[in-house]
Amino acid sequence: MSLCDLKPGQYGYIHCIKGDPKLAKRLLALGCIEGTPVKVKLCAPLGDPIVINFRGFDLAIRKNDAKNILLKEA
Repeated sequence: MSLCDLKPGQYGYIHCIKGDPKLAKRLLALGCIEGTPVKVKLCAPLGDPIVINFRGFDLAIRKNDAKNILLKEA
């Protein structure tokens, strides 16, 4: 299951980040590490970007990038 599969209001726990190494490095620097709870706050009307909340702050992320963040179900 990936982050883009969640609906607004749902949450999960980060399992791993795959794909682009630059994206993974940036997300890890923000604290997006394994086991971190993440919640989808809202989606844009056309589905892109997605606003997520983790570690007390909101982050807008593209749907293509959200597909690379794999989750464990809550």
